Parts: sequence; C-alpha cells; structure tokens
Amino acid sequence: MVASRDRRPGFSRRAQYSLFLSYILAVAGALIGAVLLVLSQFNPPAFAALRSTATELTAPVSSGLSGVIRSVAAVPQTISTYFRVHGENEALRAEVARTRDALMQARIIVRDNRRLRALLQLRDVTPNPIVTARIVSSSATSTRRFGILNAGRWQGVRPGMPVRGPDGLIGRVVETGPNTARVLLTTDPESVVPVRRIGDGLPALAAGRGDGLMDIRSVGTTNARLQPGDRFVTSGTGGLYTPGVLVGRVLKPGSDSALALPFAHPDTFDFVIVSAPFLPPPPPSPVPPPVPGTTPPAAGAKR
Repeated sequence: MVASRDRRPGFSRRAQYSLFLSYILAVAGALIGAVLLVLSQFNPPAFAALRSTATELTAPVSSGLSGVIRSVAAVPQTISTYFRVHGENEALRAEVARTRDALMQARIIVRDNRRLRALLQLRDVTPNPIVTARIVSSSATSTRRFGILNAGRWQGVRPGMPVRGPDGLIGRVVETGPNTARVLLTTDPESVVPVRRIGDGLPALAAGRGDGLMDIRSVGTTNARLQPGDRFVTSGTGGLYTPGVLVGRVLKPGSDSALALPFAHPDTFDFVIVSAPFLPPPPPSPVPPPVPGTTPPAAGAKR
C-alpha cells in the first residue's frame, strides 16, 4: 500500500512527538523566564549567583565561537594582506636591485677617478712625458707578456720608451705602429730591469718569469739576504728607466735571488704614461792643466 503524502500531525507519529516536544520546550522556557524574572525582582543576590554560574558554563562555548567567527572574518583580510605584502616585496626587491646597480656604478666611478687623479699627479712629476695612452689588451695565455697601447709613432711613441702607471713600472715599448705600440711587460722572460732596494740601495736585477711574477737577483754582492716585503725601485743604470720607480716586492726569503710580485699589473690599469728614456747626466768634463808660465784665470774674471 502506498504511503500517504499527507504530512499533517494527525497522520505522523514523529510529527506529533516533535510538535509536542516543541510545546513542552516553549512552556518550560516561558516558566524559566518567569522564574528568573521573579527571582531578579525579589532575590537579586540569588539571581546574580545564578547568572554568574550560567556565565561560567557558557564562557568556553562563547570563546570558541568567538574564535571561529574571528578566524572566518580574518580570511579576506589575510588574503588581501598576502597580495599587498607580496607586491610590496616585489617593489622592494626591484628597488634593492636598482640601488645595487647604482652603488656599483658609483664604486666604479670613484675607482676611476682615483686612478685618473693618481695618473695626473704622476704626469706632473714624470720628466719628459710623451703621451698618456690606454692599454687596450695584454697577453695572458702564452709565456710571453706583452701589452698593446692605443698610441704609436703619430703620437711620438718610439721603441725603448719606458711605460709606467700610478703604481709602478709596467715595461718598455718594443714595437710601434702609426697608432699602436707593443709594450714588453716587466713580467716577460726577456725583460730585465736594473733595480735597487729601498733602504740600503742594494743593486739587483728584476727579471720576468712569464707567469706574472719576477725574480730579484742581486748583483755585485754575494750572499745578499732578501726578505719578504723588501721593495725595489728602478736604479737608473743603463739610462732607460727613470730612477725611483716602484718595480716589485719580495714575496719569499732568499739568498742572492728571491721571488717578487710586481707593483703594477697591466690588467688593472686603464691609462699609462709613456715617457722619454732616462739619460743620466754626463760626467763633468775634466779641467785642463794650466800651461807653464801662465797664470790661471781667477774665478769670475772676464776674458
């Protein structure tokens, strides 16, 4: 038999129980409300105690519901904060990148200015400067060590002219073209520079090794002790290099010979100075002996 579609309480026991229970709850609620109202009017202390007890019982539930409500309400704000912070982080990273690039450019400019000021000061004190040129390339893979200048015969550069930078001697010109010149670096195996030690003037030779270093070899002195930190400058012997130009610093101790590091590295310089070869002053001419029977002229006398 098909069940009836009529859901009125008279035909459903469950509906009748539900309706009866709702009536009971309504009546009980009304009675409890009336009792509480009367109690609050005639016995306030008892009503306050009852209210406090109810508050204590419902406080955990209220706290839990409040936390859930706050969490649900904070979801949109959390999402918006995430996207806002993400955008701010991207902007900050871009600003840091721009600042880093600007800082690098500033450091490059400061370093270039420092080198150019040192080069200008060096040009002021260099005797007979020929030209200020740029090292456009240098050998690094072979055993020979050469540098190429962007100045040549048309700028007055000739073979044999010394080349130096703000930190020290770089080498000498060996070949020239119209607008280029080839420089034999001090670290080349064919380079030998007369030097002397700062402090006691110990004469030596600075010979290139082909590996970026040089050997300091004493001359005219046996068992000469060379210590790390000893600095050697050009001596002017031979009439090519101006005296007093820094050449190398000893790295390891040795007797009569020691490994040294050159002060000037061509790969760290943009500009160098080419100067005329140094020629030591000629010795004074001897005074001829007086002719017998004549009186030598007095000092300052006119003939």
